Amino acid sequence: MALLQISEPGQSPDPHQRRIAVGIDLGTTHSLVASVRNGIAECLPDTVGRVILPSVVRYTGEGSGRQIGFDALTGQAADPANTISSVKRLMGRVRSDVHDVDNLPYTVLDTPGMASIDTCLGPKTPVEVSAELLATLRFRAEDSFDDDLFGAVITVPAYFDDAQRQATKDAAQLAGINVLRLINEPTAAAIAYGLDQASEGVFAVYDLGGGTFDISILRLAEGVFEVLATGGDSALGGDDYDRALAHLALQKAFADKAPVPESLSGEDKANLYAAARRCKEALSADGTHEATISCPLDVGDCQATITRSAFAVATDHLTQRTLQAVRRALRDAGLEKSDIEGVVMVGGSTRMPVVRDAVANLFGQDPLTNLNPDEVVALGAAIQANQLAGNNTGDALLLLDVIPLSLGIETMGGLVERIVPRNSTIPTARAQDFTTFKDGQTALALHVVQGERDLVTDCRSLARFELRGIPPMAAGVARIRVSFTVDADGMLQVDAVETNSGVQAHIDVKPSYGLSDDQIADMLRDSYATAEADIKARAVVEARVDAERMILATQSALNADGDLLSDDDRATIDTHMAAVEAAKTSDDAAHIEAVTKALATVTEPFAAARMNRGITQALAGKNLNAV
Repeated sequence: MALLQISEPGQSPDPHQRRIAVGIDLGTTHSLVASVRNGIAECLPDTVGRVILPSVVRYTGEGSGRQIGFDALTGQAADPANTISSVKRLMGRVRSDVHDVDNLPYTVLDTPGMASIDTCLGPKTPVEVSAELLATLRFRAEDSFDDDLFGAVITVPAYFDDAQRQATKDAAQLAGINVLRLINEPTAAAIAYGLDQASEGVFAVYDLGGGTFDISILRLAEGVFEVLATGGDSALGGDDYDRALAHLALQKAFADKAPVPESLSGEDKANLYAAARRCKEALSADGTHEATISCPLDVGDCQATITRSAFAVATDHLTQRTLQAVRRALRDAGLEKSDIEGVVMVGGSTRMPVVRDAVANLFGQDPLTNLNPDEVVALGAAIQANQLAGNNTGDALLLLDVIPLSLGIETMGGLVERIVPRNSTIPTARAQDFTTFKDGQTALALHVVQGERDLVTDCRSLARFELRGIPPMAAGVARIRVSFTVDADGMLQVDAVETNSGVQAHIDVKPSYGLSDDQIADMLRDSYATAEADIKARAVVEARVDAERMILATQSALNADGDLLSDDDRATIDTHMAAVEAAKTSDDAAHIEAVTKALATVTEPFAAARMNRGITQALAGKNLNAV
């Protein structure tokens, strides 16, 4: 009897087939996509070799209606109201949740469910803006491999709550991406550092990005990543350092009459924050102890020289907020600073000497900075994606992540009964028994909340559902078991069952700050409306590239063997080359392709003549037997 081979769970049935899986770091300031190629994780570049995509989307109302990345960044100063940056801070949030919302150069609307941004194309949710960025990264990956994307591991801040994680998954769905898993950014960074192979012990991952801060304490042993505790602040990052520096510059430039950024126009805000960011980056360079900030404003020119020490003082309150979160995470893990064997620095904002010095002083050791802090998260996500896609034939990584905030149920009096405490390892399942409050009660209203406070009003509401059909009993007799199941993405399911009768109810928690299925469907329909324009735009770019390649190849051939052509043949080819050159500026992909094909056709006899010459030269001086 023949022996048949069956693949391992999760592995490809065809050992020669490789699924295209990527890791995506959807960042506040910039985003990246990475993949494992030839056994090595690497960030994928765009057509001009840049791996970083600025997390900026500008809505123009012209052509495709939007610009993304570097193109959007160039128009930010001139059109700040329609140029959306740092949108990650708005994910899964209402307007009142957003810190310093009035400092933003664009208008944030207080819309139901989730805050949105007022643009020339109408209100845009953070999910829609993030989907534009994710779709751009998806196209980059598919162009790199010339194949469809199987799926992606997308990273989120460790301190993202359920609503923010759901919003990220909604954005990925809108961008046409299959989410293999959401993983926390510090965990992805630890994977990229290869700590699973090179080291064992307890490590801290300090992740300060453009708009979020995370601290995670991990125990690493034989390929197992166990997150012991996590903490942070989803409204603290490099953007806040920029704003603090902008305040300092205004005070120095205008003394007692210094305006506050909130009072500036949107264009002035954008220019001032951009100048502050350049000054911050200059102060972060080795050997630089002072830098000049220069920015023309409607109220007058802002000119000021900022020293590194003055910058440290102005931003000390921000740095101390990160260190407070670090100390809290150490307490949650039951560890002392001396128990930490290494500190991994992640995020572009960790380049600031003031941050590195503060971390070094706290832990009494120099942090690890040997990998590019901008790329490390995407690289780690790519390694995990490669494994989840079934491509990894080596040792598997086991990720034991945790939830950042406790999950519970509202009980009588508006109190919270926590069922899954924060820093519980996921995936996990917990259950607790409840009972009825009144005699003859036949239904139970269940309110799922997230947070660390004892009152429901101080926690975030996630979902509400009802258990109906409970047999009438005396108060306190019914036994309702409520079960919480948190999957590897940190997403929640809740089940309730009356154990005596078997009556049950179930809900996949869709956070109240997330988007409804109808809203997602509407957004998908809108994206389909622009899909044709997107496809046409990509086709034009591809046709132009092919045309340029054909012109270069033809010119090279003419330079080498143009003497093979008659004057008439040369004139014909020159005419067709000129036609292709002219067509390159067209927006009609079909026309560009047609004239490129025509040039290829008329040069076929020339190509044959060149081949004959090559063969003749290769055989010259040789006899038939030698050949």
